[in-house]
Amino acid sequence: MRDHVRLACLPGVGSRYRKLLLERFGSPAGIFSARPDELRSIAKIGKKLAEAIPTLVRDRTADDTLDLCAKHSIDVILEGSPHYPGLLSRIDDPPGLLFVHGSLVPADALAVAVVGARHATPYGLKIAEQLGGSLARAGYTVVSGLARGIDAAAHRGALAAGGRTIAVLGTGVLNVYPPENAELALDVIRSGALLSEEPPLAEAHPGLFPRRNRIVSGLSLGVVVVEASDRSGALITARLAGEQGREVFAVPGPIDSRMSRGCHALIRDGATLVGGIDDILAEFGPLFETATTAGGRAVSHPAELQLGDLERRVLDAVGSTGATVDEIVEATGMAASQALAAVSVLEVRRLVRRLPGSRIERP
Repeated sequence: MRDHVRLACLPGVGSRYRKLLLERFGSPAGIFSARPDELRSIAKIGKKLAEAIPTLVRDRTADDTLDLCAKHSIDVILEGSPHYPGLLSRIDDPPGLLFVHGSLVPADALAVAVVGARHATPYGLKIAEQLGGSLARAGYTVVSGLARGIDAAAHRGALAAGGRTIAVLGTGVLNVYPPENAELALDVIRSGALLSEEPPLAEAHPGLFPRRNRIVSGLSLGVVVVEASDRSGALITARLAGEQGREVFAVPGPIDSRMSRGCHALIRDGATLVGGIDDILAEFGPLFETATTAGGRAVSHPAELQLGDLERRVLDAVGSTGATVDEIVEATGMAASQALAAVSVLEVRRLVRRLPGSRIERP
């Protein structure tokens, strides 16, 4: 752990290059024992850094960082750990480690990102807060970047609905940016987590924020853009989501608003137009792996979150091997008409399909 943190604290070396170093030398210990000329064979490792890396074995930065994490109850999660977010592990360049202030739980596998303009209009702020609240009430964790404008509104909407939210920072988790969102950050910690790949006291600089966007999209089943100019950083998150195989959504706005141009461009290029939460939920397919809701229920498809009690009972009766209508009626104690009506709802939501012989199974 200590050597991995030491590696994460390398100045001027992003996660992609840390991974190249690990691939070349096998472990942090191998990196720190490498000769400067060997280190310089890695792209972006210049003479100055190559000479500095071996000295980090004696550097106190990693020890001080871990002491700081222990003092402030910050978890350090290594890639490959059972606690590392499964969705994030599937992107091309997942962070080698995460600093988490708060908690990550299994239900966070059902997450949707809501992002957008910092200089948002009143319309955009209202829609972001509404979507954050609606997603939270539907059982989703809301992911965003704690920035001014749309991000903060989405976090507040999720919190007001009593849901979970995760803020991915470009700074360290003990150095909240922008500073006016420090109080909001405390609320996020209580109902989710602040998360960063940077050491806890890392300061803001422009290069960190585009890098963090891959984590925002990587943690999420899909990304909803609410207001974005044609040069907005939210469009970077949307592009990364598409590259990661995640759903991309955009909220339309007035055609004469500069803050709508980015969203309209996304819609023109194939993003799903969002007129309400149903437009978001209808697009999600089966999960990469079974997730557990906050109530402890295992789900394999996000649509299961929107089921009523009857539909859930029928889906449980279908199970993983399928069942006939008569078997469903017997297992649930429902009338045949009730069971068939529930099956129809499950079919519409693409959770089951009918086979010859009145047999029902999952797709």
